[in-house]
Amino acid sequence: MLELDHVLIATLDLAATSRALESRFGLRSIEGGSHPGWGTQNRIVCLGNTYLELISVTEPRMARANAFGRWVERRSSTAGALLGWAVRTDQIGDVSGRLGIGVESGSRARPDGSMLHWRLAGLEEAASEPSLPFFIQWEVGSVHPGRASAAQGRMDELQLTGNVDRLSSWLGSSALPVTIVAGDPAVASVRISTTGGRSILLDDG
Repeated sequence: MLELDHVLIATLDLAATSRALESRFGLRSIEGGSHPGWGTQNRIVCLGNTYLELISVTEPRMARANAFGRWVERRSSTAGALLGWAVRTDQIGDVSGRLGIGVESGSRARPDGSMLHWRLAGLEEAASEPSLPFFIQWEVGSVHPGRASAAQGRMDELQLTGNVDRLSSWLGSSALPVTIVAGDPAVASVRISTTGGRSILLDDG
């Protein structure tokens, strides 16, 4: 079973994008941390079982040496650009076997010093075709980032452009709150309902 996990927003300036999200939409972000070996750093907008990940390159040389860092650097903008998305699984080995893709491990330290650990699959495919998600499995004992602080709402719908059949094949039989229309592969928008009853549409417009 797959579940929507998070949506990534690539930015040249984490602090500025964080301030803009809060002033425009009331969405507060908390400090995330640095990704060892990737050359990136993030902030988190907590949405319970999902979250927005604001992400920026902090070490360009390191970032250019890996697929994830290059993806973030390529798409980063001053205002923040919708980069990609991830789905959560507890059977990443089965997903990897079905699609014939490798699994890699990742980690970062939280501000309180505790560690988050995860395994990923399909990151390079998602970077080259952003209508496809990458797959993530959070390791036992890791606090899900969406629950690191009080949830500010929920993620209702993700809108994509790309190839419908390609996405269906990639996801298998899982049903997710996602719509897709034909077009260049991209995350077009994400709709969020806040705890205050506000409906927010985030896009690159």
